[in-house]
Amino acid sequence: MKSSYSKYSATDDLFWLILRPWIFIPRVLYILLTFIFLFLRILFQGNSKNKNVQKNLSKYLFDVITDLGPCFIKLGQALSTRPDLVRQDWLTELTKLQDNLPAFDHKIALKIIEEELGTPADELFEEFPDSPIASASLGQVYKAKLNNSYLAVKVQRPNLYFLIRRDVVILRFLGTFLSPLLPLNIGVGIGEIIDEFGKALFDEIDYQKEAENALRFANLFKENPNIFIPKLEKQFSSKRVITTSWIDGVKLRDRVLLEENNLIPASFIKTCVISGLQQLFEFGYFHADPHPGNMFALKGGNADCGNLAYVDFGMMDTITNSDRLTLIKAIVHIINEEYYLLAEDFQKLGFLTKEQDLQKLVEPLKEVLGGSFGAEVGNFNLKNVTDKFSKLMYSYPFRVPSRFALIIRAVVSQEGLALRLDPEFKILKIAYPYIAKKLLTDNSEEILDILLEVVFDKKGQIQVEKVESLLNILFRDSDNINSDLIPVANAGLKLFVSKKGSEVRKNLLLSLIKDEKLEFTDAKKLLALIRDTFSPLNIAKSAVQNIISTV
Repeated sequence: MKSSYSKYSATDDLFWLILRPWIFIPRVLYILLTFIFLFLRILFQGNSKNKNVQKNLSKYLFDVITDLGPCFIKLGQALSTRPDLVRQDWLTELTKLQDNLPAFDHKIALKIIEEELGTPADELFEEFPDSPIASASLGQVYKAKLNNSYLAVKVQRPNLYFLIRRDVVILRFLGTFLSPLLPLNIGVGIGEIIDEFGKALFDEIDYQKEAENALRFANLFKENPNIFIPKLEKQFSSKRVITTSWIDGVKLRDRVLLEENNLIPASFIKTCVISGLQQLFEFGYFHADPHPGNMFALKGGNADCGNLAYVDFGMMDTITNSDRLTLIKAIVHIINEEYYLLAEDFQKLGFLTKEQDLQKLVEPLKEVLGGSFGAEVGNFNLKNVTDKFSKLMYSYPFRVPSRFALIIRAVVSQEGLALRLDPEFKILKIAYPYIAKKLLTDNSEEILDILLEVVFDKKGQIQVEKVESLLNILFRDSDNINSDLIPVANAGLKLFVSKKGSEVRKNLLLSLIKDEKLEFTDAKKLLALIRDTFSPLNIAKSAVQNIISTV
């Protein structure tokens, strides 16, 4: 029997639930009363120094979220990745939301497998266990055996479509109703943000859609030796059952667990963050649910980049090419401390209205982001920026465009995951060099246009200090010099002599003319900068390092 689900529709689903007041009214009251009791308990016990009180409170929090069902578990999973937002004793309990939830009846799981695949599980597989190895918000996973290989068989929870449809409607209703009471301007358009969440959840419960996502994601990373995607077993997959090859790895939960398995936490942080940046800035297609239950550290790799496996491709999203390029520009403008241009980026992305006077935002943005890659980079993380932006949102009409809801969730979850492995982790120490390298090595016309904005001002003059800043960001770390120097030098040389480089050559020539006279000062500074950066000694070191890394 094949199951079928409708697509999410805020209007249709609202009418569907309103016409069923015997479902709608009791559920709304139950959710409100549950959160009121939770709020009161946190209010009176949240600051207690008694360990037993905090242990019981964290257990109560877990039970509340679990009891409320899949939609709320998904929200709780996002919190479980943020050690900077949630106290450690609560975090330990919330981590169970990732894949250690109460399992549903095994007999029901077997019935679903037979309904979906047409054959009982014990006839499909050589071995099929009597209980799941993991149980998450939307399904539970069994470790089955076939042809002497192990497979991961994920079976969807029963009645899931009804539960999600009901609770997304209620979340949207409550969110829209309560948005004026929220402390931030994020309340503006919160209904649209919940719509994005609803669409993603409806896609996530369609395992055929997840199978397509897994194949697409695997194709994007097929050339990356550090990223592994489990192989889809199509003949054992349907709308409510999905089967893949088994991943034998260690979940990215904490550094102690990794170290006990002789794995280096920092190497997986780098692979994780770089792969996340690739998804956002190169592929425009990203994993929107990167919590520790969905990512595994594998043996192999090296001290710099560990081998990482992604699983669970139900919640994926895309970013438009225009937004992708604007985000890259925004990061460049943060690097160059060009806050008016950054405000324009926010406006183009929809975080600010077209009517907003951007000049008034220059000083506030400078206060929030100033020195983010200077002396303060050691203290920079998304939590710090979020705290500062919270104050800005009282005075300025920042809002979160609905299309960015999953992007922000993914980035915040990924930084939270990295912080679990390394409390001193700073995302910009990896993100900025990545963007710098992309600008210096990517030969696409769009990226070339952004690079030209960095190298030349509006009058066509060379901005030597900005080129120097870009190179410093990429090469200030000796490890980066070894791995990136030759690729950057090759890309720069190829660009300069190519057809695409005609714009660069023309601007360089025009920059030599000032007030109808030849002026070589900036050109000399640029040549000196290039000579010092790409000296024969540095090139030799880079070549030796590249040879060693391939041995």
